[in-house]
Amino acid sequence: MARRLPTTTLRLFSQRRLNTASSVLAGSHPSRHEPAASTIVDLDDHRKLFASVSTSKLVRSLINLGLASNETFVDFGMWVMNPRLMETALVRDVILKTVKHTTFEHFCAGETTEEAGECLRKIHEQAGLRGMLAYAVEHASDNDGCDRNLEGFIRSFEFSKSLPPSSVSFVIAKITAICPIGLLRRVSDLLRWQYKDPSFTLPWKHNTLPIFTNTSPLYHTLRKPEPLTPQEEQDLESAHRRLQVLCQKCVDLNVPLTIDAEDTSLQPAIDYFTYSSAILHNRDGNAIVYGTIQAYLKDSKERLFMASRTAENLGIPMGFKLVRGAYMSSETRAASELGYDSPIHDGIEETHSCYNECASFMLERIANGSDAVVLATHNLQSGKLAALKARNLGIQKGNPKLEFAQLYGMSEALSFGLRNAGFQVSKYLPYGPVDMVMPYLLRRAEENRGLLSTSNIDRVLMGKELKRRLKSLQW
Repeated sequence: MARRLPTTTLRLFSQRRLNTASSVLAGSHPSRHEPAASTIVDLDDHRKLFASVSTSKLVRSLINLGLASNETFVDFGMWVMNPRLMETALVRDVILKTVKHTTFEHFCAGETTEEAGECLRKIHEQAGLRGMLAYAVEHASDNDGCDRNLEGFIRSFEFSKSLPPSSVSFVIAKITAICPIGLLRRVSDLLRWQYKDPSFTLPWKHNTLPIFTNTSPLYHTLRKPEPLTPQEEQDLESAHRRLQVLCQKCVDLNVPLTIDAEDTSLQPAIDYFTYSSAILHNRDGNAIVYGTIQAYLKDSKERLFMASRTAENLGIPMGFKLVRGAYMSSETRAASELGYDSPIHDGIEETHSCYNECASFMLERIANGSDAVVLATHNLQSGKLAALKARNLGIQKGNPKLEFAQLYGMSEALSFGLRNAGFQVSKYLPYGPVDMVMPYLLRRAEENRGLLSTSNIDRVLMGKELKRRLKSLQW
């Protein structure tokens, strides 16, 4: 087990990093010798931003973003996709066909690997963007389902070899798809209890990095859990082997693997799988396995610092995808039902500040030759400030350790603006049968409530560009 850093050391380190971060990324003004963030990433020239987007695509995007920004429509859509309604065959067929030709087409890359590949080729050749291939299977309840999902991931990874060189930036996997979700809950409970009581032994545990801090939510495990049964230990080892198959495939392809995050009831087990695999496969300055940090969690900054520093002490390069988070409603509800404060920051500004501080920390580590990061953000200010910070730190264009990313179908202006500024930019491309991708679409619908400002900016800029094109057709 990796050594836990003393709390006093962590606090001193965190404060030192936060003081540095505040110089640019956390909101202070650049010096007179530094360019302004707006001069690095230009989001005003709509003609230049959307030059690679066809007029028909602009029209479809405006319609879909308009619907996604309407809270009444979002509420109705989430009600329609209720699992109970989906139990009726006729209703299910109507719903799936409607979803396929609206939100699915806008936010997803297709139903098959081939369709996803064609989508990726288009955004690479026409827009100069890269793709994060995400076979969108999510939860498995038994080993048979996990094995089927593993085969799907392998097909996805293998298919990436047929795509244009460097067009695939990452492949994505969810641990919930290759380890039964009930077992993940059991493992998370046991890891939490061991953090509370270090004398509590876990004989099955592989070497890992720090998973918790003193501010981590531990209320999911209020009583000492029973040890894993022999069958559970066997199932856990099977899940571990599945992940190693995927990791080795990525080593062979030299394409990084990003492990997506889950809610806090499952995340300890997700981090355990991620970090134990990173220890095995991240070598020679090359981060193959990336974890995901959700900045809306109060403990995210400390967890990032501790995992990164411990990995450095062990000589292991780490990669992280930094996101804001997508489980706000369920996290707040679960904490409230158990009588605890939400693990999520109390206000959006605190989340923004945490994200920017984490981004600054990772950019400094890249500049010093350590670690790698995917800055996955739809927030315009965070994107601009990170771009400015990277430029001021001397991080060169095309540095493979820095990638910006946005979800497919969202924050197009920011993606194109960062691309035009010379940064590597990816789109997260989920794909799979419509019914399988439904959980992803439901999260996007819920998340859009907090992304209306970004969506509105895209709509305004797209509208201006569409008007310009229509005027140019006049005699």
